[in-house]
Amino acid sequence: MIVEHKKPDHLFLFLEVFIQEGGIQSYVKDVLRAYQKLDYQGQVLVLRDKYPVDDDLMSGNLRFKGFADASPMMGRIRFMVNLLWGLIIHRPQRVFCGHIKLGGVTRLFCGLLNIPYTVLTYGKEVWDTLPPKPRQVLNDANQVITISRYSCDRIYESNNIDKDKIDILPCVVDAQRFTIAPKPPELLEKYNLQNSKVLLTVTRLWSGDIYKGVDVTIRALPKILKIYPDVKYLVVGRGDDQPRLKKLSRDLGIEEKVIFAGFVPTPELVSHYQVCDAYIMPSQEGFGIVYLEAMACGKPVLSGDNDGSADPLQDGHLGWRVPHRDVDAVANGCIEILQGNDRRCDGKWLRQETIKKFSLQVLDKRLKELIEG
Repeated sequence: MIVEHKKPDHLFLFLEVFIQEGGIQSYVKDVLRAYQKLDYQGQVLVLRDKYPVDDDLMSGNLRFKGFADASPMMGRIRFMVNLLWGLIIHRPQRVFCGHIKLGGVTRLFCGLLNIPYTVLTYGKEVWDTLPPKPRQVLNDANQVITISRYSCDRIYESNNIDKDKIDILPCVVDAQRFTIAPKPPELLEKYNLQNSKVLLTVTRLWSGDIYKGVDVTIRALPKILKIYPDVKYLVVGRGDDQPRLKKLSRDLGIEEKVIFAGFVPTPELVSHYQVCDAYIMPSQEGFGIVYLEAMACGKPVLSGDNDGSADPLQDGHLGWRVPHRDVDAVANGCIEILQGNDRRCDGKWLRQETIKKFSLQVLDKRLKELIEG
């Protein structure tokens, strides 16, 4: 365990890490695990978490403190007081601000105390021109870290941030966990997928996130079914958009072909990738960890063609990239994948090429480079 009297070298600030499931949360956990392997001490303040629930992150050189409160205002006040007190008492080498929404208080306190700070960015929250105050947060930061070339370009173009201080720390995949395996019989039975070609999407089903493209894939199914009538579409995730998506499949007369699995706990996601024949998500992602997870399981993938998925798909070298709202393009891409004649359908090769560039070891090395300058 961390020695209590040892001052933290770095202070990390996040909105949430444990209370939600998602790509950003998964990425943050990977970054913190990589930090644990370095010879530094860190403290993590999390505005919306009460306490960490991942045992592997509660030991070693990181200390966590959560500020979730029945009164959001009270939680925010406690967060700010602890932040300022920690900066005054410990004077960390650097503050890592884990979201632009925490940038204002980070810039204020770090500016007063002359402590350098880094802002972590992910995707849509910084793609467009920001209001003056958040833009100033990025301009005054000593470093801006983002997850993909696309997000790097968008931050620069939309907010006129000095490109020399934008660094990329990519998402990665745990190759020991996400592996190639036969389709799990229990899932074939649970979802009635025997003798079916299975398309899969794992995502939030929120009405504010229709860019994820689940509705586009549903609209593409009738065309796909004309060629492959045994296809079924498995959708993993929950959210308030599910009733609309169910109605859409019903209106198209393909309700029995679309299976909504609902929420699936993180440990069970691997088997859901393994049960599919292709991972389909024509989206607009900052990166798209799900593509890495699918390819590490040997599954061909389809993404949008104007977003951060260019990195995990290696500019189309590893998968199909199509206009993300184009139903015909999605249908045609799925049909090509199901035909299986392309090298991008070779599961072992996909896994090998994915791990080569996006393993946990790659993240470990890159984070060390960024921290040590």
